[in-house]
Amino acid sequence: MSHLEEARRVLQVEAQSLLKMAEKLDERFDRAVEMLLACQGKVIVTGMGKSGHVGRKISATLSSTGTPSVFVHPAESSHGDLGVVARGDLVIAISFGGETPELAPLLQYVARKNIPLISLTGNKESSLGRAAQVCLEVVITEEACPMGLAPTSSSTSTLALGDALATAALKARGFKKEDFAEYHPGGKLGRRLTTRVKDVMHVGDAVPLVRPEDSIVKVLSIMTAKEVRGVAGVVDENGSLIGVVTDGDIRRRFEKTQAPLTETAKDLMSKMPKTVDQEELAEKALFLMQQFQIQILFAIDKASANLSKPVGLLHLQDLLKANIR
Repeated sequence: MSHLEEARRVLQVEAQSLLKMAEKLDERFDRAVEMLLACQGKVIVTGMGKSGHVGRKISATLSSTGTPSVFVHPAESSHGDLGVVARGDLVIAISFGGETPELAPLLQYVARKNIPLISLTGNKESSLGRAAQVCLEVVITEEACPMGLAPTSSSTSTLALGDALATAALKARGFKKEDFAEYHPGGKLGRRLTTRVKDVMHVGDAVPLVRPEDSIVKVLSIMTAKEVRGVAGVVDENGSLIGVVTDGDIRRRFEKTQAPLTETAKDLMSKMPKTVDQEELAEKALFLMQQFQIQILFAIDKASANLSKPVGLLHLQDLLKANIR
């Protein structure tokens, strides 16, 4: 069997286990989710060996989706770490065989303290399965390891079951994209979900603005003197944005008239310019630029009395520098 054939076999075996487990889910899963939602403290996840590695990921997923969680190493728990488990908490213990000896002190502790326990195990009749208020069975067809020894299908299925718990709780809580962003402020994901137009736009004197009657000479002067070059917004006597002049507009005008410098901003401007609210996510501004094939957007403030008054200017390069994409 080639390496490629072996890889396909492993993936197929693990996929079959996931499908089988999905079929076997019952009302116990609903009860486990209700326990998560009712938890007033934090969710303690514990497991030994490969189950511990899976548990760390499940705990991290819970925390990032609105369910505060920490991982406690079972071998360390009996040497002082049990102090992190308190009334109001919920414990999720993981062991495919259900007889991991290192879990015994922690199971005894939660029983004495009447702390609710959910077990993830492949043996519901094991010590762990019987100790839990809710036992979620990790169902597999077989381990993908050709010797049937290394945790493969079992660890994948346990991880998927943990994801199912976390996402079911997420949905039940009404967890939104904005909430997710609060927990992920770092990296590109955080920037995409938290950076707003007002965070990266040019404001004040940096915004190039002209009046409709201003000459092309003045327009050119404004366009080259500001931070964002090659564009000018045209505003009326009320400060409302009525048009935009770009360097492309000027070049095209030069090709059509013999006396371009005698014309005004009103003669060149493109009417009904695209704008974006300063409170919108910068990612939406990028979407608008791509949709309309433009490189600049004037920002407005929808909370102000004049909805057409520009309060800032955003250039495509500003979004690229902010690593929005």
